[in-house]
Amino acid sequence: MATAETRQEGAPAPFYLPVADECDIFEAAFAHRLPLLLKGPTGVGKTRFVAHMAARLGRPLYTVACHDDLSAADLVGRFLLKGGETVWVDGPLTRAVREGAICYLDEVVEARKDVTVVLHPLTDDRRILPLDKTGEEIEAAPGFMLVASYNPGYQNILKTLKPSTRQRFLSVDFDFPAPEREVEIVARESGLDQARVKNLVRLAGKLRALRGQDLEEGVSTRLVIYAATLIAAGMPLERAILAAMIEPLTDDEDVKAGLLDIVSAIYG
Repeated sequence: MATAETRQEGAPAPFYLPVADECDIFEAAFAHRLPLLLKGPTGVGKTRFVAHMAARLGRPLYTVACHDDLSAADLVGRFLLKGGETVWVDGPLTRAVREGAICYLDEVVEARKDVTVVLHPLTDDRRILPLDKTGEEIEAAPGFMLVASYNPGYQNILKTLKPSTRQRFLSVDFDFPAPEREVEIVARESGLDQARVKNLVRLAGKLRALRGQDLEEGVSTRLVIYAATLIAAGMPLERAILAAMIEPLTDDEDVKAGLLDIVSAIYG
């Protein structure tokens, strides 16, 4: 079965600082019962955004981290042996459909291809989930919303959404926040003062400029928060940056040396 994180209705909304009109688009999609696709690099706050909006709208949330072995059965459910008899156990998607919850499929393109087939009837005006194994056809309860995400810059040609699937969703493009907004986010999350956060954010911008050259991925806002958290806790600046903003990006010693030169240029 899929491992799904569940956030219950009524839980306090986690901190999220909007960078554009993404909250308005999410609310409009929810109000009109439309599915939503979030596109953007790793660590820009897509998962936090969904958790924030679920709490803001007062809906329970099922979050599924998709992976290569995730199948349609992991999402909808399967028969399991319990107490000597075979019983049907709903998967997280089925539970969300029945309860009227939000179901968030994180990095949906990582899942097996049969997953998108299951999603199609939920992403048009039918809003139904057929369960072939039980013969049920479940109509989505009021409040159900399907949200998915993926990182288009990271996926190769074999791992992308078909146009026929993408065009079933509204879509919002996520990117790294503007520097002044990122400073505010990192300071709020880490407890480090904004004066010291500014240079970390400046460093992150320099490292992101190397994406597609020496680096496959730019440093995420999440990693900047990690570095700031370590510094706020008393770790030396250089060690915190190495652990949180250099080592996670590459294993290549020459590339690391080049990145450390950038650190020296900013903090020298």
